[in-house]
Amino acid sequence: MLRVSNLTHRVNLETDTLTILQGVSLEIKRGESVAIVGRSGSGKTTLLGLLAGLDTPSEGTVELEGAVISQLSEDERAMLRARRVGFVFQSFQLLPALSALENVMLPLELAGMDSPEQRATELLQRVGLAERLAHTPRQLSGGEQQRVAIARAFASDPVVLFADEPTGNLDNRTGQAVSDLLMDLNREQGTTLVMVTHDEHLAARCARQLHIEAGSLTEPLLAQESAD
Repeated sequence: MLRVSNLTHRVNLETDTLTILQGVSLEIKRGESVAIVGRSGSGKTTLLGLLAGLDTPSEGTVELEGAVISQLSEDERAMLRARRVGFVFQSFQLLPALSALENVMLPLELAGMDSPEQRATELLQRVGLAERLAHTPRQLSGGEQQRVAIARAFASDPVVLFADEPTGNLDNRTGQAVSDLLMDLNREQGTTLVMVTHDEHLAARCARQLHIEAGSLTEPLLAQESAD
């Protein structure tokens, strides 16, 4: 499903070069749930962005369903993400002028999908927001906004969902509800789930944890090794 080989990422500074990731290799199976954990500044979010094709590595390759996305152009990566990838962010990233329904409909309309309103309505009902379709983000609580973001992420039936601190801006109770929703959808739809989180309870619910420290995995965590 997702294969990373010898991934290294550097950033050029004015007087030096900062190495954020060094020699990361891993495999993630279809339908698996994986948490990327580590201290702040360890390279977790950078790794997630490279896995999702939001950035390109300095060295190494990222392969998603046979496509080496690290070798694609920016436009080609954008097309691949639109078809195959979903995102959930800590800050929700909803468009403030659009209603909950319109936020979920937007990626469906851009993809030219038939009956986008019906599909978006079904998803919002699935995440418990049947009575909030016409509400804008400012009229929703943080937990409700994250539920809209999750519905939007699943709208195009992605093969993989990337989540960056999906409960980071939520209180414990609301975070638990969002965690339940992510795990339920991962199980029911068979969508591969890859998330960065500081939430130890959420990480523990994933089938596997990738521990990263100072830009390197701290143990061998290839898919075939974790299955042994």
